[in-house]
Amino acid sequence: MTNLMLYLPLLGALLVLVAPVKWREEVAGFFAAATLGAGLWLWRLGGEGLSVLPWVPPLGVTYAVELNGVGLAFALVTAFMTLMAVWYAARRVPNPGPMLAMVLAMETGLLGIFAARDLILFYVFFEWALIPSLLMLAVYGGPHRMRALVKFAAYTLLGSLFMLLSFIGYKWLGGSPTFALPDLLAHPVGGVAQTWLYLGFLAAMAVKLPLWPLHAWLPDFHEQNHESGIPDVMGTLYKVGGYGIFVFGLTLFPDASLELRPVLMALAAFTALYAAWIAFGQTNWKRLLAYAGLSHMGFVALGLFSMNETAVIGAMYLLAFQNLYTGALFMAVGMLQERVGSLDTRVGGVMNQAGALGGLTLALWFASIAVPGLAGFVGEFSILLGAYQVSPWLTFIAGLTTIAAAAYALTAFQKTFWEGRPLGAVRVPDLRGTEWLVLGLPLLAALFFGVYSAPVLNLMQPAVRAALSLVGGQ
Repeated sequence: MTNLMLYLPLLGALLVLVAPVKWREEVAGFFAAATLGAGLWLWRLGGEGLSVLPWVPPLGVTYAVELNGVGLAFALVTAFMTLMAVWYAARRVPNPGPMLAMVLAMETGLLGIFAARDLILFYVFFEWALIPSLLMLAVYGGPHRMRALVKFAAYTLLGSLFMLLSFIGYKWLGGSPTFALPDLLAHPVGGVAQTWLYLGFLAAMAVKLPLWPLHAWLPDFHEQNHESGIPDVMGTLYKVGGYGIFVFGLTLFPDASLELRPVLMALAAFTALYAAWIAFGQTNWKRLLAYAGLSHMGFVALGLFSMNETAVIGAMYLLAFQNLYTGALFMAVGMLQERVGSLDTRVGGVMNQAGALGGLTLALWFASIAVPGLAGFVGEFSILLGAYQVSPWLTFIAGLTTIAAAAYALTAFQKTFWEGRPLGAVRVPDLRGTEWLVLGLPLLAALFFGVYSAPVLNLMQPAVRAALSLVGGQ
């Protein structure tokens, strides 16, 4: 079932490219929905355990996949939001076939990241997911897309090179017969070598979280992506940084994780507060969302690097559900741009003419700023509660972002939706058809799992405990 879920989107991408133009949207929608259905069936079965097959035996590379616990939660959110992106792209993008194919191809790469339990397989899926992301930026991006593309590719490819060298070094120094995670855990690397290998691994993960100062690609990437926000949704789902640290960083580098914990927690707290401060001054909705996401990733990193069980569970919970409301907000911004022809936050008065768009956007922002009763609150509160037990002062600094988030979100919302509409401005039509679904369903999911978090927490908790048992740093 794991492999079925992994490769259904890729099959759908290939069929979209060869299907008659009038059927492409239906084909993409079917395979996106089927992938989500496969994920829900896996959840009903309690996930699927580790499967290891030889792939390149002379090099020790295996095809090791597992989809349960935290990885399954991420896969389900990815499948759900990909379906939303496919539905919206079919309505919003002229001749959407190529973009639909790239969205589905990227979904396979993302799901592979969450399922891979072999370091080289993880690296392959890491690069696989990068290619459609670059193509969507190159083909559908804004006037300065090539500058954003070069910056994004340079950061990511350089980071992934350090990661690959770290993986090879770990296997060689530890004497593991393969790159499969169980074999690597049975042949650990210790001492100074572990610290240096961990730093190489963190170079890639810090780019993809991202963390300051390796975040410079993020605002330009989102600003120059297609105005609909669909590539941004897929980019938001590219949570390889936080997930990679959880699955491989904490387990393979336990001593280095403990040794570097104070520095990494300080970096995470600074990232959260710095990004919130920068977000406050943004007048472009996409750049504002980019910095808001960066601030959330600082929060996630604080929980992960604290290595406290409550905080790590909160970090994984926040990382998973942040995809819902941030992705939906990017699509809401795309709907706004379609109506007013601008991504500027100072257009004014939209609520008077498009009350449903304004209302759903505000509710999604409430989820983003962690209002109680929505999924974001469960994650952020758990991070603060757990990280406080490790470092009260750093947690206090990061906690200031909860105030800053309300300030930048509500200020921008007020400028766009409540302030006076300029004389002669175009009339803003309200939501219609599919737009209700792609904004309403993520909001309902964030509300449901904000009130009833037990199913996801029960899925994540055993995996988090198993990872932290190898660290012993709680």
